[in-house]
Amino acid sequence: MTEWNFADVWETVAATRPEAPAQVHGGRRSTWREFERRADAFAAWLLAQGAAPGETVAQYLYSCPEYLDSVFAAFKLGLPPVNTNYRYGPSELTYLWDNADAGTVVFHGEFTPTVDAVRNDLPRVKRWVWVDDATGSCPPWAVSWDEVMRGVVPAVGDVPPIMTRPPWGRSPDQLYIVYTGGTTGMPKGVLWRQDDLFSLLNRSAAVHHPDDGGLAGVIATLVKAGPVHLTAAPLMHGTGAFSSFMALSSGGCVVTLVDRHFSVVEVLDTIERERVKSIAIVGDAFAKPLLAALDAEPERWDISSLRIMTSSGVMWSAPVKQGLMAHDARLLCVDTLGSSEAVGMALSVSSADGDRGSAGTASFTLSDHTRVLTDDGREVAAGTGEVGMIAMRGRVPLGYHKDPEKSAATFREFGGARWSMPGDFATVDADGTLRLLGRGSVCINTGGEKVYPEEVEEAVKAHPDVVDAVCVGVPDERFGEAVVAMVELSVGAVLDEAAVITTVKQQLAAYKAPKRVHALVTLGRAANGKADYKALKAQAVARR
Repeated sequence: MTEWNFADVWETVAATRPEAPAQVHGGRRSTWREFERRADAFAAWLLAQGAAPGETVAQYLYSCPEYLDSVFAAFKLGLPPVNTNYRYGPSELTYLWDNADAGTVVFHGEFTPTVDAVRNDLPRVKRWVWVDDATGSCPPWAVSWDEVMRGVVPAVGDVPPIMTRPPWGRSPDQLYIVYTGGTTGMPKGVLWRQDDLFSLLNRSAAVHHPDDGGLAGVIATLVKAGPVHLTAAPLMHGTGAFSSFMALSSGGCVVTLVDRHFSVVEVLDTIERERVKSIAIVGDAFAKPLLAALDAEPERWDISSLRIMTSSGVMWSAPVKQGLMAHDARLLCVDTLGSSEAVGMALSVSSADGDRGSAGTASFTLSDHTRVLTDDGREVAAGTGEVGMIAMRGRVPLGYHKDPEKSAATFREFGGARWSMPGDFATVDADGTLRLLGRGSVCINTGGEKVYPEEVEEAVKAHPDVVDAVCVGVPDERFGEAVVAMVELSVGAVLDEAAVITTVKQQLAAYKAPKRVHALVTLGRAANGKADYKALKAQAVARR
């Protein structure tokens, strides 16, 4: 049995390589000593303010040093960090923080008006921590992060300056909660034991610590500088967070982007300036603009330091991978098949000297713990063409926070083993590789964000001219899929596409809003009220 805890590992890295770089954010640079001290200061402040087991620490932040500082602090205290999608609207935020039992919310100044609008509906949040981003001043109901770091807020007298430990101790059973939009409307909190998540990430980390070597094994492996990792995917997503946790646990440095909108120039400038070794992206939405910039100015950037480009959440196309590898012959393009509920289910790797694992198609090499199972738990045999659901056993989450019904549907037991089955359907080719078919629902995946159509449909129908609506995903060159609304209008109404889209954005995160709205005479619902999503999607594609 292992007993991994992220705080123990990261404190060991800080003690072993205190002057090594830990974080870079534009001109802001931190050593491991500085990273650990900031996390320790915040952890001590949380203790002084009465933080205790049973509550969580939510990050409502763009990617920045304070994000990982506050996560590290939460790990120190065994209080689960909670990722917060900064695209969420008020109702989504209220639901998430209430569902997550948030006691502390760390937020960027830009979000002050939104936080102010919902905080009275969240009486269990006792501490609002404001992070200055030059968009205004700290509100009176919050405390400034910089104030905490300066020690203006009283600290706990007996807490040592380094390696703060809570009176209730640390445990491998303490949690990290990652909220996912999934396919069922409001976000669900996936409960990961730290020991399980660390062990899974350690399997493919740049510096692999001995599985059962404990902290002595960590010290033994930290013999040279760790990887420099750039997360182009935001830290609020599992892709960005998990890849950054891997880099930090390897004694490396996490580089985050300053621009809050994806900037190809900033990404490529950063790779060259920081000699980045690995980067986390989300499919063609990131990769196509990067390739276009490199093709347009092939001599402008030196990306020769880059060894691994990893995409998770959506597939990215073979021509784009090949184009990127033409600019860096040693680059590996890695597709990872996984989700918040199942990390590392399958892998597909492309290299300039040939594919490993049939990269460039919807085909993956299964991990040792992954199978394709039928609904009754029978394993799909290779080469039969039978369709099943991808399932992972072993180190899987405990379930969904406060949702036993959905937990039972996703985390199932067959043959004495517990399997995570997030809903991806596939078949197994004769050579044993997995061919992904997609989700068995009408979930829309746009740029790595999962959108639940019925939620958007209800928002569309809030427009006074809309009688009925169905939302579908249509192929999109950059984002994989784009949300399109098919609507029935009231008699005599004329479609105002922009107004319908605005109506949705007033209620939901902007990425959930349809890119196009098409009016139909009828949506053709059946007598039982169900819509034919397949037929409506075909119409949407035809009108594209």
